[in-house]
Amino acid sequence: MRGYRIRWRAAVVAAVTLVAGVPATGALAQPAVAEQSIVVADGVTQPVFGYADAVRQRVFVTSDVDTDGDGALDKVALDIIRPAASDQGLRVPVVMDASPYYSTVCRGNEGECKADVDGDGLLDRWPLFYDNYFVPRGYAVVLLDMIGTNNSTGCPVTGGRADNLSAPTAIDWLNGRRKGFDADGREVTAGWHNGRTGMIGKSYDGTLANAAAASGVDGLTTIVPISAISSWYDYSRSNGLVTRANNYSGSLANTVTNPDRRAYCAPVRAKLGQDGDDVTGDYNDFWAERDYLPHADQVRASVFVVHGINDDNVRADHFSRWWAALAERDVPRKLWLTGTGHVDPFDFRRGPWVDTLHRWFDFWLQGVDNGIMTEPMADVERAPDVWETAPTWPLPGARPTQVWLQPAGGLSVKPSAGKAARTFQDTPVMSQTTAIRHPSDPLANTANRLVFLSQPLTAPLHISGTPYVRINATVDGEDTSFAGLLVDYGTKERFSTAGDGVRTLTTEDCWGAEATWGGQVEEACYRQVAKNVASNPQELVTKGVVDGLNLDSVSVSTPLVPGAKNEVDVRLMPEDYVFDAGHQVGVVLLGSYSGYSSRAKQTRANITVHFDRSRIELPVVGGRTAAVAAGL
Repeated sequence: MRGYRIRWRAAVVAAVTLVAGVPATGALAQPAVAEQSIVVADGVTQPVFGYADAVRQRVFVTSDVDTDGDGALDKVALDIIRPAASDQGLRVPVVMDASPYYSTVCRGNEGECKADVDGDGLLDRWPLFYDNYFVPRGYAVVLLDMIGTNNSTGCPVTGGRADNLSAPTAIDWLNGRRKGFDADGREVTAGWHNGRTGMIGKSYDGTLANAAAASGVDGLTTIVPISAISSWYDYSRSNGLVTRANNYSGSLANTVTNPDRRAYCAPVRAKLGQDGDDVTGDYNDFWAERDYLPHADQVRASVFVVHGINDDNVRADHFSRWWAALAERDVPRKLWLTGTGHVDPFDFRRGPWVDTLHRWFDFWLQGVDNGIMTEPMADVERAPDVWETAPTWPLPGARPTQVWLQPAGGLSVKPSAGKAARTFQDTPVMSQTTAIRHPSDPLANTANRLVFLSQPLTAPLHISGTPYVRINATVDGEDTSFAGLLVDYGTKERFSTAGDGVRTLTTEDCWGAEATWGGQVEEACYRQVAKNVASNPQELVTKGVVDGLNLDSVSVSTPLVPGAKNEVDVRLMPEDYVFDAGHQVGVVLLGSYSGYSSRAKQTRANITVHFDRSRIELPVVGGRTAAVAAGL
């Protein structure tokens, strides 16, 4: 397609007209001072603006919180890079990556940190590719230091109010609702901004994007959360059970704080550990402040979710519960679901990712009508580097299907008759590897787990959504845990757990423009990545665990009544998985085990499973009919 030039006045009209539901803010509606232009060809903006002559700034915006109690409101530091034309009338949108990591853990698979090499107060090294790629295409890129980190003041509070306000504080400044200042105290405004901001980031960065969207801040137009947390409670707990080490909130806050301020912020971290209640693991006001799911009704931004279905850091229920909450409110959205773990799409599907992200930002931030919102909503990685699209997720046709646990150790869509029961002992030292060992293995620990196995499948069985283990159980004590694992028994080449399923190569490719600042090259080349695969006789498909003290409420611990029958529902992690014909579906029941919790219970209780209503509920594509056809 022949490239065409959009005059800025026309671009504003197009942006307002083409992107339904995005308000035209005051900044966006103002006429340009000088006639400037972006260039669109083949449905995307083209790199027509300089990078080496881009405007670089550092701006400090005062927040509404004083996390360190020094009597001064915390300041949020923004490093900005934007086309020089934005000083000559071009209004540009913002791509923002808000992060706590820019001076500690750093970003990307090469651990890139922010760096002011020549000490002039401006960045010379910009982590990740966003600046190199998007600035020449008519965007400003903002790398924001979360409150308490790098050049911002205060102390981190691990998902608390100050963390969550960091980006909205900056967005308020971008849209003229707060004052910002340079290092010398001179007021700085963002007259170059077109009123639209898109946030992006992996892990903690993506979590800050979720938090900002849940605040409903005006001017946040879209977010792209990658492997992001939607509830810090679910990150540190699982249905009442502590799954991270004690005082994890304080430990993470310590990691992201500049080393020279860690002692100063120690009292703040101590309070995090106390308020988080590691003793019971119950949900309380501390966790409610760090839970974005109840505020999904405040989301005004579109959302492009990316998550690893095998992410064992930020587990997959973070994306699925957030996704479902957004779907209930008909938020414009898109999903990439990869088979890898805690990995950025730039490192598991680089070329298609850059292309898709470019089109997403062009549509939502530049108003380019490129058809991205008419494409299938979901991309799912079915096997290493094998992707399929779907109109939504879970896949249409997925239906909750009851598969009953049989007293003799089988699985069937038909419930068992009678009142049979089997007992096993909660063994917290059991490893996940031992837990999923095939029941025919003579080394299998049958006294400390129950295994239920289907006959070899006669046809593929596809699940898409969230499985539940639902059992009736009695316990001979007042406390234990209940765990359920779904296993595929059958040899197949699958994603390896090594390196979260990827490895970094020595070769590079380049994405965007380069410049020399501070005597060093800010390059746009990044090391390539390949998938790790392995052929194993079994695969842990998904898992879940619940604290026996929290069967009725995650907010209140209630001791079990010895010998009383309990209805136990264990929500497993969401999945999109195909069991091949010839493979066997396995369900493993455990108490505590070291593969899920950093603080497994030590009760060693005896758990008796009663088979009158015990089952696994699978979200089978095609429902019960498909399950029967597969031989269940």
